[in-house]
Amino acid sequence: MTTQYIESHTRGTANFGWLNANFSFSFGNYYNPEQMQFGMLRVLNDDTIAGGTGFGTHGHANMEIITIPLEGGLEHRDSMGNEGVIRFGEVQVMSAGSGVEHSEMNASKEERAKTLQLWVFPNRENATPRYDQKSFDIENQINTFVNIVSPNDMNDGNALWVYQKTFLHLGIFERNTTSNYTVRIPKNGVYLFLIEGEIRINNQVLKARDAMGITDFENFEIEIITKSKILLVEVPMN
Repeated sequence: MTTQYIESHTRGTANFGWLNANFSFSFGNYYNPEQMQFGMLRVLNDDTIAGGTGFGTHGHANMEIITIPLEGGLEHRDSMGNEGVIRFGEVQVMSAGSGVEHSEMNASKEERAKTLQLWVFPNRENATPRYDQKSFDIENQINTFVNIVSPNDMNDGNALWVYQKTFLHLGIFERNTTSNYTVRIPKNGVYLFLIEGEIRINNQVLKARDAMGITDFENFEIEIITKSKILLVEVPMN
């Protein structure tokens, strides 16, 4: 097993007043040639959005975009006619495909919103744009990884899907427990992002907002030191 430990303070940052952002990979004005992507995972942005603000209408193409609210709500509108609010426990997927425009605004005028947004390169270009969202009962499935996103051709109907051989899992784990993860597709890698808590993998301790890239493995064990919330992203490495 090969691991790369990424401390939270090494991420890129941007503070525009209305937006406080942390970038796991090069994004916008932040450029780090050593942190361009992890396999097919191109973006993992950790955003705090002030009340009454957000991202105005902008365009995307040929990217699978997954949005995970951590706090508050995000109001979405797009050129396909979709509109609505997603909150913690819900996940949103948008296949930008041949091109789509959308806006993402804080659903509250006063309270902040916190979100994670991931971009994954698709294995099918110029697909017809599509949108979906789904609620997942993460908090009542303690000590297990809940599959929230799967590949379009390997989906059991319980998760959202994307045009890529990628799997996303969210889990809340109690202190002093362990969890094992087995790779779903051989030669895929895993990018583990610790949302909250403290864990240990391969004798390396991770704290909140730390990450670890894991490759060349069949399975690995996670030791939960304190109550933790974990995002686990399995993606092709090429």
